[in-house]
Amino acid sequence: MGNRSMFVGLDVHKETIDVSIAEGHRGGEVRHYGVIASDLEPLDKVVRALRAPDRQLHFVYEAGPCGFGIYRHLTKRGEHCVVVSPSMVPKRSGDRVKTDRRDSLTLARRHRAGELRAIYVPNDADEAMRDLVRAREDAVVVGTQAKYRLKAFLLRQGRRYPGREGWTLPYRRWLTDLSVPTAPQHITLQEYRDTIDETERRIERVTEQLRQLAPTWRWAPVVAALQALRGVSFITAVALVAELGDLTRFGHPRELMAYLGLVPSEYSSGPSVRRGAITKAGNPHARRLLAEAAWAYQGIPRIGRQHAYRQEACPRWCATSRGRRNCG
Repeated sequence: MGNRSMFVGLDVHKETIDVSIAEGHRGGEVRHYGVIASDLEPLDKVVRALRAPDRQLHFVYEAGPCGFGIYRHLTKRGEHCVVVSPSMVPKRSGDRVKTDRRDSLTLARRHRAGELRAIYVPNDADEAMRDLVRAREDAVVVGTQAKYRLKAFLLRQGRRYPGREGWTLPYRRWLTDLSVPTAPQHITLQEYRDTIDETERRIERVTEQLRQLAPTWRWAPVVAALQALRGVSFITAVALVAELGDLTRFGHPRELMAYLGLVPSEYSSGPSVRRGAITKAGNPHARRLLAEAAWAYQGIPRIGRQHAYRQEACPRWCATSRGRRNCG
């Protein structure tokens, strides 16, 4: 990018940001600039100090729990900024020292060398929808754990459901009629049941909010089109789109599968070719959703009533057999 460029590595944390800079030409100086507070105002001061009429700044930092606020702040002000995945930053196998300072120096140096690949950053609306989808997923996890705890408690008390296991209506009636000998155990049982009931109400509330917000989302047509596939309900479709974002950035389905870690690992050398299990790289939420949806293709290929309703709401090109292949 020329000698007029300067590459700025940011090691972002909750309280501080370590800043390092690398001169634009290869072999130029790479030095630690300093440590600033993890706030936008100190970052603006650094930008003003480094900016020059004949210089272009290139910022880079790793994705993490602090989100994409710095990226959006810098890009809105016309600065060039990229976010990279921590797992994709090259590291030497013999390097056993890791500090914030070294991390920022590495980012600046690697960014200047062109060895870092930027990740996809969703816009504000897409990230907000993804947060809501993950809130529902968290509620489902909490509900599952609560059910396991209740069953473990009943097993310790020697209480076993005489019918078929599962959270069916008869099973819930059996729980309602269940009694335990002591008051502390009765309180424990009631608390477990109340936790499960509250979690289920929470899941219903979030699901209803998703149904109300999805039609106004810019990816609503994609969500509707995905539901023409077997095994893809509304929740699966909206969660997939929220996690993956703009699918047009993938030039081929193989790129999408590699992004999700659904391609086999490989360790080959010379004539020896050795392939193993899937890599499980990339987004685990989307990978789990696709794996669950794929089980629908194990059964008889038929269209149920609910699936037919979803296809009727889709465009004609998507509801046909040819369109279903295109949706996938």
